Amino acid sequence: MKWIGLTGGIASGKSTVSKMLKDHAISVVDADEIAKSIVQKGSPGLKSIVARFGNDILLSDGQLDRKKLGELVFGDHERLRDLESITHPLIRAEVLRQRTALEQQNLKFAIYDIPLLFETKSEDQFDAIILVSCTVEQQKTRLRQRSDLAGLPLDEGQIEKRIASQISIANKEQKADFIIRNDLDQKHLAAEVARLVQWLNSL
Repeated sequence: MKWIGLTGGIASGKSTVSKMLKDHAISVVDADEIAKSIVQKGSPGLKSIVARFGNDILLSDGQLDRKKLGELVFGDHERLRDLESITHPLIRAEVLRQRTALEQQNLKFAIYDIPLLFETKSEDQFDAIILVSCTVEQQKTRLRQRSDLAGLPLDEGQIEKRIASQISIANKEQKADFIIRNDLDQKHLAAEVARLVQWLNSL
């Protein structure tokens, strides 16, 4: 089974592309979903994060306060590394479990939706890499809209920190095997995904 990485910059539309691929009956392992599952209330992952960062990163009901944790780690490389040293091994273990299950189905390929593929230097793990691309201004606009909808509004400085914490999309484009342009409307994106599905089936 070919193991295909799907990545993009923050707020580039990668999650939307991932959902569209699932609509095409393509198997997708989602790093974001796994990352959320390993820090649920009472989980070993969350307990380790609290031990490192303190109870201030918890909401009153004991759930993780993602906004508070984000404020602590974005722009602080040491804290971000500490967080990743806790979460990444747990994520890798669950990804391996899901990948093994897919391999047992004798699939031709499967997608791993991983936001920080290049940042974690994971290129060598994949047979091919798909990148969802857009402009930096589009990233800022989408991130602002997304945070507002979530009720966790970010100011301009916080938005820029989150984008700056990742390798630029321009640099990622140079390393990708297939680029999806998500810089127009949904109809265009759907056509891009259809083009991607055709490419995947030709592998």
